[in-house]
Amino acid sequence: MASGNPDFATTLARGIDILSCFSAGRPILANKDFAQQTGLSRSAVARLTHTLVALGYLRRMGTPPRYRLGASVLALSYPLLASMQIRQLARPLMKQLADHARGAVSLVVRDRLQMVYVETARSNEALQTRPDIGAALPLLSSAAGKAWLARAPETDRATVLNQLRVADPAYYAAHIETLPAARRDLESKGYCGNNRQWRCDAHGFAAPLSRPYQSLLYVFNCGVPADDGPYRERAADIGPKLVGLARETERLLGMD
Repeated sequence: MASGNPDFATTLARGIDILSCFSAGRPILANKDFAQQTGLSRSAVARLTHTLVALGYLRRMGTPPRYRLGASVLALSYPLLASMQIRQLARPLMKQLADHARGAVSLVVRDRLQMVYVETARSNEALQTRPDIGAALPLLSSAAGKAWLARAPETDRATVLNQLRVADPAYYAAHIETLPAARRDLESKGYCGNNRQWRCDAHGFAAPLSRPYQSLLYVFNCGVPADDGPYRERAADIGPKLVGLARETERLLGMD
């Protein structure tokens, strides 16, 4: 991506790569962990973590040092979340559908090669995966990711799929053949489904907006426990309602 581009700030990109190493399952990392995940040398990692601590994006703990994300990361994300009017407008509608579906209804957007939750409403504590703002979904094996790929312009879809193929060839090969069916489902039904493909304990359904809003293509996602009814029965009930949620949100946003 940066090759041959004189405007690309490599050091900045490496610092962001350090921050991207954290996950809900790994909230504390050491310099050796950053080096393993980014491929950077230990000395380069040490300089980057020192700078990120000084700026408040990392917190240093103990000796030898380990790191947590700092409050500056949260402060940085707040203006983005606060500016997403769609979250406030859609939240009551999402909660209604979550209560009806006995599951979780979320609003997601694409972030590089994954989908990220920006709003969520949950009505079932039995869900083993409990979506939260900022958590990620896989691109090719989740209903939300397939809905984004199915709706995105051809050039955007081709670019993202090529990046995914290079970044994770095994994952790409395992799931790319499901995309044509997802595109057909979106065209004929208005939503995409996912029968335990991402998680064996859940069914997923997703409906995108008809076009981007404020340059982002939003997708509504609904997850329900797999043991709470057959997939086809749940799809026939939840899918059309999810499409209705997307269309009503577009109306509230003045997109219709």
